Order: sequence, then C-alpha cells, then structure tokens
Amino acid sequence: MNCIIVDDDPIWCKTLEQFVGRSSSLSLAGTYSDSVSARNALMSRRDIELIFLDIEMPEMDGFDFLSSLEMPPHIVFVSGSEDHAFEAYNHNGIDYLLKPISYARFCRAVEKIMKYYSGRQIPATAGDEEIFIKKSSSLVKLKLKEILYVEALENYVSVITRDEKYTIHFTMRAIEQQLPSGLFFRIHRSYMVNKSVIRSISENSLTILVGNTPKTLPVGKSYRDGIMSYINIMTR
Repeated sequence: MNCIIVDDDPIWCKTLEQFVGRSSSLSLAGTYSDSVSARNALMSRRDIELIFLDIEMPEMDGFDFLSSLEMPPHIVFVSGSEDHAFEAYNHNGIDYLLKPISYARFCRAVEKIMKYYSGRQIPATAGDEEIFIKKSSSLVKLKLKEILYVEALENYVSVITRDEKYTIHFTMRAIEQQLPSGLFFRIHRSYMVNKSVIRSISENSLTILVGNTPKTLPVGKSYRDGIMSYINIMTR
C-alpha cells in the first residue's frame, strides 16, 4: 500500500519513516513537512492510498488539508493531543495515533488498516447466501441480506428482519462467528447490525431503517473505533 507522511515535526517524520520501512504492507512514497506540499504532491500522483497525517500544522491544519481534497486517500491521524480525536473520526480517520507513538502501537494501526481493507472485499453475492432459522417446529430459509440486526437476550438471540423476529437458542459470540464480517459487525455487547441498513451514526448510537421506520441502536464505547472506521467504507 502506497503511503505518505505529512508532519511538521522532523523527529516524528523520521520515526514514522523508520516504522513504515519495517512494514511489509506499506511502501513510503514521500514525506512532507506541511499540508501545502503534500497537497501538491497528491495532485500529481493518484496512487497514494494512505496518509499518516499530523493535525496541527502551519498554513493548513490536517482537517483543512482534507477538506481541500476532492477525493482524499485513507487517513491515519497523528497528534500530540487527544483533543482532536472525535473530530478526527468525523473526518473518517481509520486510526488516531497519539504521540509519543510506540512501534507496537504503530503495528496495531497497520493491522487495523489491513483488516479494514480485507473487510471491504465483500463478494457481490455474499448477501445472497442463505441460512435456516428455527421458527416453532419449522426451519425458515433467510438470505443474509434480509437480516437487519441481531439482539442478545441472555442465552438467546433475536434475529430481526424487515417482517419477522426470530428468537433462537444461540449466544451472541456464536452467531458472530456464523455471520460474515464483511456484511455484519458488532456495535455493542448486545447488538450486531447489517452494515447496509445503517443510516446515521452518532457518538453513542446509530440509526437503521426497519422498513421505512427509523430505529436507534446503542453503540458500545469499545466498539466505536471500528464503527468510525466503517464510515470510510461508506464514503469512499
């Protein structure tokens, strides 16, 4: 994956260059000390897929830089302050690295990026896969794309479609292993959701459509980062 570094701190530029150089998944295409130079470089190159982007920089800060790009690459934000974290996620950052950055933390960010990319590779026919769910004494066939969300109920889960609700003796952990991560993800210890039905996301909840009716589901704090990463998938 071709990447660039944009940071006005020469020490951290050097450190990130070394980190990128150790990664077999990344190829460094350039390092820039200001947003203007980086923007000019991106105008002449269309093969940059990822930017390690500092937020507080002269002339244009990181957010203004992103706003100036018609089709920005994917972003991992780099900052010396936690103050910009939520705004960074609103700008569709895949991750937020807080200085001083350890190599171990950098590696976790790269793993997250790779997982994000693999999650994007969803076969066109994946939602047409079928499962059978027990209803009373019968087995009902469902296509995966018909499932809107799953809710945990102690030792049971409810599988909700547009027209039906199926309660089965299953744990959330077990059903999470059964449903493909390319189509569904966990948003709370008690909820999984079909990505395609999400309509809006806020800090502690998200809204889906059940038929034509909006429904709000809670977002757990420990699942928030993955959800904010998914915004990139919807907007790129």
